[in-house]
Amino acid sequence: MKYFLRWLIRTVFNLVARVDVKGYEYLPRDGSFVIATNHLGIVDAPIAFYALDRWDMFVMVAEKWEKVAFFRFLGKYFNFIFIDRFNPDIKALRKVINLMKENNILVIAPEGTRSRVGSLIEAKPGASYLAAKLNRPILPVAITGTEDKAFFGNLKRLRRAHITVTAGPTFTLPPLPHEHRDDALRQYTDEIMCHIAALLPGKYRGYYAGHPRLKELLEA
Repeated sequence: MKYFLRWLIRTVFNLVARVDVKGYEYLPRDGSFVIATNHLGIVDAPIAFYALDRWDMFVMVAEKWEKVAFFRFLGKYFNFIFIDRFNPDIKALRKVINLMKENNILVIAPEGTRSRVGSLIEAKPGASYLAAKLNRPILPVAITGTEDKAFFGNLKRLRRAHITVTAGPTFTLPPLPHEHRDDALRQYTDEIMCHIAALLPGKYRGYYAGHPRLKELLEA
């Protein structure tokens, strides 16, 4: 079933969109790592399986989708981890930690929800907490062209959407300090998001467009 579903995803995307994937050279060759990406539309999750032919990849998905039978079905085959975005979800976090210790790959959108404005919104600290706690490299990935309105609008007009998936160099975060953890998490979250923003065209940078760290990354 997994092979069939992956074939189906690739076939459908190739029919309805032109997908350009860049940055394969930055993928770590071994070990677990975190893929941190922006989140524009509902098709962002399956695009991960279009871009990477990996079975050891787990995608964190908002808990509301667990109520939809179709997403529960897909989740069994595409390793969805449904997580409560608004309350501490200890069970889900323990599952993620154990999976990462087994050298799996975690895909997470630090924003926590789809952007309704078509550009980056302020991110939550969950991704930076996990990456720092597990000491795993972070692969920033920027997606464009998956906005729900644009993607499904093209579909209705029988036009192929243009989707880009761009990966950048990996980086790591320092261990979390014992003091001022909230400040550190905020700084780590901004670091992740600025790495993603640096891979995006200007109009997609949104909340982080004027961040000093983004300016440093762009100049570098």
